[in-house]
Amino acid sequence: MERLDAIDAEIVRLLRLNARMSNAKLAEKVGLSASACLRRIRALEHRGVLRGYTAIVGHSSGEAAIAVIINITLEQQTEDVFKRFEEAVRSHPEIQECYLMTGDSDYLLRVEVENAAEFERIHTEILSMLPGVARIRSSFSIRNVLAARRRPAPRRRDG
Repeated sequence: MERLDAIDAEIVRLLRLNARMSNAKLAEKVGLSASACLRRIRALEHRGVLRGYTAIVGHSSGEAAIAVIINITLEQQTEDVFKRFEEAVRSHPEIQECYLMTGDSDYLLRVEVENAAEFERIHTEILSMLPGVARIRSSFSIRNVLAARRRPAPRRRDG
């Protein structure tokens, strides 16, 4: 991916802090007209720099959901098996995150559940049915210590 210029980098930084910021406010903050700012946002989306917008949702019951971290090992590590697995994962909104990993497992997934029964349903109806799965290892969170933190700005190298 090509490097972002200073204005695009600032647009991305500001949207990471507040994706609901109006285009007019964003344009003002980066020193562009609203139409020029919107063109840059659309270009960033087209290039895949901005891949979507999301909301972090609290739980109305007052009880926090349980985060479950799932390590998946596939039967084979081929491009076709990876592709089929990833397409299947994308079709299940219950899976909030999925990462291709190095190390002992092939993928790390994150789901949030209200209780063990809900996880059992997800395990039975979704995880165990994903194509190419050889092993599933799940860990339940006890308490959320830190979440949804923005990535720090890269350090500048002088010299």
